[in-house]
Amino acid sequence: MGTKYLSSSFTLMVLILLVMGCEMIKCSVSYDNKAVIINGNRRILLSGSIHYPRSTPQMWEDLTLKAKNGGLDVIDTYVFWNVHEPSPGNYNFEGRYDLVRFIKTVQKQGLYVHLRIGPYVCAEWNFGGFPVWLKYVPGISFRTDNEPYKAAMEKFTQKIVGMMKSEKLFESQGGPIILSQIENEYGKQRSALGAAGDAYMNWAAKMAVGLDTGVPWIMCKDDNAPDPIINTCNGFYCDKFYPNKPYKPTMWTEAWSGWFNEFGGTIHERPVQDLAFAVARFVRTGGSFINYYMYHGGTNFGRTAGGPFITTSYDYDAPIDEYGLIREPKYGHLKELHKAIKLCEHALVSSEPTVVSLGISQQAHVFSAGEGSCAAFLSNFDTKSAAKIMFNNRHYKLPPWSISILPDCRNVVFNTAKVGAQTSRYQMLETSSQLHSWDTYSEDTTALEDSSTFTAPGLVEQLNVTRDSSDYLWYTTSVDIASSEQFLRNGQKPTLSVESRGHALHVFINGNFAGSAYGTRTNTRFTFSSAVKLKAGRNSISLLSIAMGLPNTGLHFEDWSVGVGRVKLNGLDQGQRDLTRQTWSYKVGLSGEKLNLVSPSQVSSVEWTAMAAIAQNQQPLRWYKAYFEAPNGDEPLALDMGSMGKGQVWINGQSIGRYWTAVANGSCGVCHYTGPYRSPKCQAGCGRPTQRWYHVPRSWLQPRQNLVVLVEELGGDPSRISLVKRTTRSVCVDAVERHPMVANYQVESTSTKRMLHQAKVHLRCARGQSISTIKFASYGTPTGTCASFRVGSCHAVTSQAIIEKMCLGKESCKLSVSNSYFGSDPCPNVLKKLSVEAICSNTA
Repeated sequence: MGTKYLSSSFTLMVLILLVMGCEMIKCSVSYDNKAVIINGNRRILLSGSIHYPRSTPQMWEDLTLKAKNGGLDVIDTYVFWNVHEPSPGNYNFEGRYDLVRFIKTVQKQGLYVHLRIGPYVCAEWNFGGFPVWLKYVPGISFRTDNEPYKAAMEKFTQKIVGMMKSEKLFESQGGPIILSQIENEYGKQRSALGAAGDAYMNWAAKMAVGLDTGVPWIMCKDDNAPDPIINTCNGFYCDKFYPNKPYKPTMWTEAWSGWFNEFGGTIHERPVQDLAFAVARFVRTGGSFINYYMYHGGTNFGRTAGGPFITTSYDYDAPIDEYGLIREPKYGHLKELHKAIKLCEHALVSSEPTVVSLGISQQAHVFSAGEGSCAAFLSNFDTKSAAKIMFNNRHYKLPPWSISILPDCRNVVFNTAKVGAQTSRYQMLETSSQLHSWDTYSEDTTALEDSSTFTAPGLVEQLNVTRDSSDYLWYTTSVDIASSEQFLRNGQKPTLSVESRGHALHVFINGNFAGSAYGTRTNTRFTFSSAVKLKAGRNSISLLSIAMGLPNTGLHFEDWSVGVGRVKLNGLDQGQRDLTRQTWSYKVGLSGEKLNLVSPSQVSSVEWTAMAAIAQNQQPLRWYKAYFEAPNGDEPLALDMGSMGKGQVWINGQSIGRYWTAVANGSCGVCHYTGPYRSPKCQAGCGRPTQRWYHVPRSWLQPRQNLVVLVEELGGDPSRISLVKRTTRSVCVDAVERHPMVANYQVESTSTKRMLHQAKVHLRCARGQSISTIKFASYGTPTGTCASFRVGSCHAVTSQAIIEKMCLGKESCKLSVSNSYFGSDPCPNVLKKLSVEAICSNTA
């Protein structure tokens, strides 16, 4: 239900509900062309994606509280099929996968939930969220009009909906879930499949609605979503999007706050000015639901990252960073945006905009709901120049690529390009808890055969063998070399060529490491080609094929293959020898995995060797272990893996994920907020490892004897691994004073007046820290940005002393941006600003 439209009878029902209240009549969620309707009220809903498996239950309450304080109404999450049903009919809803606990945590904060069941999720998640066993259901074809697939999908969807109903979590039952999603980003798939795609989506819609949840269903990125399903938009911008029927609301299910990262790639950042501009653009054209993807990105623990090659960090440049800390100024600037939008809510959901041209690249969108309810959005799409415009008989100056919000059609309370929130700069500080007594255990690459190996003619597809139980599959064969071969006498070496469908490959000849090769996320097919040392007689060739996360998107990606393709040996007397079709032996995983060396109860099942002089004799395919004590405090923790190569790491048996210190290659340079944003814009981190630090949840630790185990594929120096804590290094503000004309405006609304006259800014260190130094302070016309401020031609000489008096020794302080605060006007008739940089230190 929840899909009735605003007919006259429905309007009457809404009026009755408003008069009588939900105590007497059962309320549910519905919608019309303007907005989602909750308890009879149209709502502008601000939402943020927080994925429960990408954090820990101990983090959920803090994350959702920060989301609430940031001005959100809704928490959005996918439901991840592969973690909940690891084998057919066997379900797991424990720990990080406790979906009910997560939703109840959101409910505790007074927030709503958008439950995106899918069950295909994409999400840079392994296999798009599908369990690998699904691939082997007889006759199956993913995401199309296929009976085996539909049966499995319906069963899981019913399982999730049944759980939610039994816990009374849908809004129609008094719970927080106001929306659900079936399928995910199906538009391109539907176009490619034609009639089969259409039939499947019609079936999926009918199946979902038939589950009778009492809340609307949506389908994102599918313009042909059948009634009563709402079609929605995903993207960097969605102001050009409109629903496929005039009685549906305009919804943005993924407003991309940044972008994901891949090993060997740069760090993607999205300026908050542009993100705020995108959201304001959407609202001014009638958008009433905005979900930030992501609001907290979190961590791809274990082997959950898909792609392939997606980093373990899923930070996404979100308003709350991977570790659960607020990212400023993104969080604070969006919070102010949300306040401004809410001031306009009544006008926005009660009227259609009147569009007024104010110039070549300037417009006003005016919403007037009568009885003094008026809101205006003044936009400037020029990417280079500010614009002076006249609106409502008043003068306004609009920065380039920005929107000013006027909740009373007179006074600007927010401009998307003017950031008043503080900037926080974090540091990874080494703790006193050192990892000591490193021991090592070496994989035996000379004797790979045991009871788990098998032989087969030719080369097998990797996933068909591993079933994703391990990233690793050994391919081993032998080559007989006659003593008469010329290369044995002339010093030249034959060349081994291995074609791979990825994602990484390590080659061993007679147990000795011979080299590696890698694909990329966009090109998983690659070739290893290198001269190899062979001897007369029998030679062993062992290829360790490595998966770096299974594909998560694409047409029929269940058919994509992984593993070794053709193998050739060149440079022999006979020319080329094709090894592809000869007999190979296969072994799934590493011996350390089979022995479960990562478990505290099993770590002593082998004889470890003290790591003496290992830094001078680094070898590939080695296991390492050490112990450490949990550091004091509550700051987020991470392992600094900068001294290592590539592998996986565990803490007390829990997998932190894959690590790889591949250096970022890209085009890093100056980033400006103006102009359309795409992921290649605003790259950072060139020349450094894409990911150096790996999140260690504090809830995984015990006071003493914490076990860290890692497997290193390439060779590194574990003695240089350190446990670090993420702390605030410094905080900055760079805020402009309110224009005198604005201060004199007559404003009736108390909330509008509060935003207009809040010429105050906050400096705030992290919990447990205080402001120890004011590194820079200037009220006037300072220049530069955080960490590089400079005094301008106008400067109040009292700036430093006043800020020090107000802030030193405090966790936070509130500062006014006004002449009276600093004693006098240092430069009359000049618009001034306050720039401050403060150093944060741990409180003793």
